Amino acid sequence: MPPTIRKLTGRIGALVDGVDLNAPADPSTVTALRHALDQHKAIVFADVNLDNAGQERVAGWFGDLTTAHPNVPAADGTTNVLAVDSETSKANAWHTDVTFVLNPPQLTTLRSIVPTPYGGETLIANAATAYRDLPEPLRVLADSLRVVHTNQYDYAHPTATTPERQEYDRVFVSTPYETEHPLVRVHPLTGERGLFIGGFAKRIVGLPNSDSADLLRIFQSYVTRPENILRWTWGPGQLLIFDNRITQHYGVDNYDDHPRRLNRVTVAGDVPVGVDGRRSEQLVGDASHYSKVLEVAA
Repeated sequence: MPPTIRKLTGRIGALVDGVDLNAPADPSTVTALRHALDQHKAIVFADVNLDNAGQERVAGWFGDLTTAHPNVPAADGTTNVLAVDSETSKANAWHTDVTFVLNPPQLTTLRSIVPTPYGGETLIANAATAYRDLPEPLRVLADSLRVVHTNQYDYAHPTATTPERQEYDRVFVSTPYETEHPLVRVHPLTGERGLFIGGFAKRIVGLPNSDSADLLRIFQSYVTRPENILRWTWGPGQLLIFDNRITQHYGVDNYDDHPRRLNRVTVAGDVPVGVDGRRSEQLVGDASHYSKVLEVAA
């Protein structure tokens, strides 16, 4: 039986049923899930029974895994699992994962470990529909621009208030990375164009800082329009997978002081390519210890 795929919103997100994530990988099922990701950008499994090894195994259906993070250590006893833990970090800013390296992850998986009694949702935004929403003059401009992404600021909480969060921020920026990416990325599987920006985007190449900030704000405002967003409320035993090539996400800090933890496993990605065919270029740092480079057919 093929998986059951049910749309969650008109533009992004689908709920998947009828897949046993503890069973060996079935090629037809993996193909169906990849197709669902291409179409819906984010898919949710609402009731799963996975441990860290199980999450790594399911993520591995889609390709080679990255290590947990270029700078931040993996969760205890693992190599590939990053703890997204409110004790150390609250990622309440729009971003695409690890865009400060040459080949950011193609997919991100998040598994609920400690859901909150209220709030704590994860928002996922469709960067392809955002691009299509742009007026034509802005689309033409976006197609021509390149953007430098960096890890050299506290994107999650610029005023860390606890020693744990201060230490997390110190480690996060301990080795600097900068990469120049196209502002519009062409998805290697679907050919869709998406706005490839978010919280790690520092400046547009060739523009003064003030003009760069103004333009990035305008483009980002299209990504985060409500129509483009899936708002997922976490419960126990859930798995969310999203296409990191063509989405942004945001962890909402609206749960007071309750603990919140998700475990993240990411899948190695390709080097982004712009509308003009130019690939991204690493400017500072070497993240080869973090991720293989996925080679995709031209």
